[in-house]
Amino acid sequence: MVGMKHRTLEQSDAPEATSESIPASLDVEPEPLPDRSFPIVGIGASAGGLAAFEAFFSAIPADIETGMAFVLVQHLAPDHKSILTELVRRYTRMQVHEVEDGMVVQPDCAYIIPPKLDMALYNGALRLLEPSAPRGLRLPIDFFFRSLAQDQHERAICVVLSGTGSDGTLGARAIKGEGGLVMAQAPKTAAYDGMPNSVIATGLTDFVLPPAEMPEQLMNYVTHAFGMGRHAAMPSAPKVENALTRICILLRDQTTHDFSQYKQSTLIRRIERRMALHQIERQGDYVHYLQQTPEEIEALFRDLLIGVTSFFRDPDAFAVLEQDVIPRLFIARPREATVRIWVCGCSTGEESYSIAILVKEHLDTLKHPFKVQIFASDVDARAIGQARAGVYPANIAADVSPARLARFFVQDTADGSYRIHKSIRDLLVFSEHDLIQAPPFSRIDLISCRNLLIYLNGDLQKRLIPLFHYALNPSGILFLGNSETVGELINLFTPLNRKWKIYVRQDQLTSAPLQALGGALRSTRTSIANLPMPATTERYASRIDLRALTEQALLHHFNPVGILANSRGEILHIYGRTGLYLEPAPGDAALNLFSMAREGLRRAVTAALHRVVTSKGVVRLPGLRVKTNGDFTSVNLTVHTVQGAGDAAADLYVVVLEAVQPLVPEALSPARPADGEAPPPTEFEVRITELEQELRAKEEYLQTTLEEMETANEELKSTNEEMQSVNEELQSTNEELETSKEELQSVNEELATVNVELQTKVADLYRANNDMNNLLAGTGVATLFVDHQLRITRFTPAATQLIKLIQTDIGRSVGDIVSNLVDQDLLASVQRVLESLIPVEQEVQTREGQWFLMRIGPYRTLDNVIEGAVISFIDISARKQMEDDLRAAQVLAEGIVDAVREPLVVLDQALCVVSANRAFQHHFCLSGQMIEGRPLLELNGGRWDIPALRELLASIQASGDNFDDFEIAHVFPQLGPRTMLLNARRLDPGAGKPGVILLVIDDITARPRRSAPAGDEA
Repeated sequence: MVGMKHRTLEQSDAPEATSESIPASLDVEPEPLPDRSFPIVGIGASAGGLAAFEAFFSAIPADIETGMAFVLVQHLAPDHKSILTELVRRYTRMQVHEVEDGMVVQPDCAYIIPPKLDMALYNGALRLLEPSAPRGLRLPIDFFFRSLAQDQHERAICVVLSGTGSDGTLGARAIKGEGGLVMAQAPKTAAYDGMPNSVIATGLTDFVLPPAEMPEQLMNYVTHAFGMGRHAAMPSAPKVENALTRICILLRDQTTHDFSQYKQSTLIRRIERRMALHQIERQGDYVHYLQQTPEEIEALFRDLLIGVTSFFRDPDAFAVLEQDVIPRLFIARPREATVRIWVCGCSTGEESYSIAILVKEHLDTLKHPFKVQIFASDVDARAIGQARAGVYPANIAADVSPARLARFFVQDTADGSYRIHKSIRDLLVFSEHDLIQAPPFSRIDLISCRNLLIYLNGDLQKRLIPLFHYALNPSGILFLGNSETVGELINLFTPLNRKWKIYVRQDQLTSAPLQALGGALRSTRTSIANLPMPATTERYASRIDLRALTEQALLHHFNPVGILANSRGEILHIYGRTGLYLEPAPGDAALNLFSMAREGLRRAVTAALHRVVTSKGVVRLPGLRVKTNGDFTSVNLTVHTVQGAGDAAADLYVVVLEAVQPLVPEALSPARPADGEAPPPTEFEVRITELEQELRAKEEYLQTTLEEMETANEELKSTNEEMQSVNEELQSTNEELETSKEELQSVNEELATVNVELQTKVADLYRANNDMNNLLAGTGVATLFVDHQLRITRFTPAATQLIKLIQTDIGRSVGDIVSNLVDQDLLASVQRVLESLIPVEQEVQTREGQWFLMRIGPYRTLDNVIEGAVISFIDISARKQMEDDLRAAQVLAEGIVDAVREPLVVLDQALCVVSANRAFQHHFCLSGQMIEGRPLLELNGGRWDIPALRELLASIQASGDNFDDFEIAHVFPQLGPRTMLLNARRLDPGAGKPGVILLVIDDITARPRRSAPAGDEA
């Protein structure tokens, strides 16, 4: 069950105040949050996020209080002012704020990150920081999600919407590790599915929904997880324990992992979270739901195994590991020695690879080569699969230095992910391993087990610490998490660094630790009294009668003791009393002939049985001296195969023990021998004979042992070489398959990207083509497009009225088409424009009498490349007709004015002469050149500057009044005194145009004067 990587609730995931890490302290302490009992939802998005925001907030009912705060983090251009706040306000009635530093988060409000800044949540307030990473490498969503997890714990909720890349994945892992909720947009509904897919691939997401369905699910979850009165209605402790026990049984039954020794508070917290996800109120109902839904058992198992880890997590701890621990592993080691490291609960492998990187960097500084084996284990098969692949999202750049990224990782150009380098991957072996149920790794120099023990109860911790001691070599290192210690077993380890919980193994064990170690190693074994029949005995007993087989093999022996065994020395049947020859061996109970044989028999029976197994013959060893209860017994040993039982007894052998009388010196008569007979042997000679026999037996045993050992060594060498060869082949095949898979995946992603781009461009082109056609057709302007070779590329429908064009004429030369224009060489005009690049404008007329303004200009692309010419014809027939009418009216008006006998002059606003008729010119002896354009008051050398006339004209300019029969008298140089009646009219041509003054002069000098002259008599 144990083997997952967790996060301590007391510690932070990152060092100090940079935008890649969560600030440990800030310059200004935020105001205390009055109520922090509401969840905070972090919403991350990138490309395509605006449409997702619209769908999300539009789905929140306007008349309902959600009880949540929403913080939006989007990738924004740093050099443009964001209008996201104004856009979000359109979709919701909540208060929407662009974040200012220190802004306290309140429920039912939305907060928008400003451009150019990173944002973190600290003590319930939003803090803004200058980003330290360059543009393009910033991960503002991960940065905020991590701070949200540390600040809100189980009340943290993250939502990952449309976007490219993997920003938000590491932050979602941190939130899930704290017991928060993770949501991702359904990839099919996302404009860009890179970010949602990255989070979904981790297996951390609780819901994958379209944005419009997320608010309802969020409100249901918050109501059940944090609703008022929830904890007040909790069941009693016995009912809770009963429900937990049943849940642990269901977990063990389906996953084979036992969570009964998990901390109860953690179990309850995780189970309540799953209940809130499914809107289940009572734990008993959740137990029934688990029984009916095996998928939920697997989901709960994943929740309990959530691993919160990252590369070089707690950088200060890894700095101590790099400087003080790693070099210690290689001190005073012989050349090519093996350094063994074990990472317990490796999760997805970040910590394992971090340690491997430190080891590799240290190996490069050493002169002599060393072999390194790093074993990384976890119970989560899915996490182990990710660790074996060694592929991580691009946002690990926030935790790994650029130098290490360049050296130990290979970046995928398709999606920006990083793959661990082969030189590091070859150092590690990943395996699925249960720390409690499976035997530990042995002969380890460094064990890293960080942030795992804090989730286990005290009894289990006391069993695991001796297990680590047993697995470590003398002076081995134990590396624990910040909130973990060796507890009461301080006599097993000596602290090397108390702050970062690094310990050195002590060599001496007292009785208490030994008992604890024994309990840890034998916790699952049954008592000797309850041991079942060995599997080998069951196998043979089901096929043959072992007793009959043994008795038949002993027919030719006198008063024997017989033992039926196999080639491994496992005793299958015993005939007779064996107490003089066999005794139980200390330790675990086992019926093995080699371990139970008494002194003097053990070597002989071992060698004899091995010789019989090899040769299939009979081995006899007479006169063995077996030590029995302080004395010696003489025994003849015979070992042979079992005959007559066929294949069922192919691996069975009979060991026969026959007691014989020793040579007794007293039995040899001390009387003098008869003549010619040899003297009887003395006691000394008998002893020498016995020693010689014993020596020969031991020499034979030694020789047999040496031969068997050499044979076994050769076999082991051969097997090892074969295994190495097979392993290399499998590794090579696996690498080839991985490479092929990566190449296919890369090609597939590239094709998908190209396909999307092409579809987008086709849609844009189709829309632009429709817009262009409607624009050209709607203007009614005849337009013709030609290329460098003067071939027609496009024309508007109006152009067919001027040039005889049909749709099939596209691609033909302009000179080949019949034109409806009079006296116009269109081909030459276009050629001239293409050569000079100077636009041409001229009026042309059709054979029907219509007039057009023809404009010919170069066709320029967006890149300012000339690709032909554009010919447009603007209908000016109405304008031409208006000009002709105006010209005729002007001729008519001039004729009428000239025909009038009284002098008449037209003045503009500045009292300058616009025109004067012939009567005026003749009467006052002035020519047209002397009059037109000159001020009236300056004519005749200023003689017209009459004060009364000046005042009269000024009055007309100011008020626009007319006057009639205004009499003035004045002396002109050539005419002499003259009396005149003046009539003036102000003519207003229309709005926006300057008015004119029409002045008519009637010379009445010859008439009788009616009054004194109004003018100057001088």
